[in-house]
Amino acid sequence: MLVTMQGVNQTMMHNMHSLQKSQITQSSVSKVECYVCGKGLEDGHCITAKTLPNGTVLFCDIHYSLQDLLGKV
Repeated sequence: MLVTMQGVNQTMMHNMHSLQKSQITQSSVSKVECYVCGKGLEDGHCITAKTLPNGTVLFCDIHYSLQDLLGKV
C-alpha cells in the first residue's frame, strides 16, 4: 500500500509540474533574397547577411561587394 501511495504522489507532482506556465516564443520568417536583385537560394545563389547601421541586409554572392558602398551611405 505504501508503494502505491508513493506512485500516486509522483504522478501528482508530475501533473503539477506540467501545469506551470510555459514560455511563449515568437518568431517570424521572410524569404531569403538579395536586397539588390531579389535573387535567392532557389536561384542557385549564396546569400550573406550584413548588419548595417539601418538594419540587416541580405546580399547574393554577386552583389556582396556592394555592402561596402551601402555601409558608407
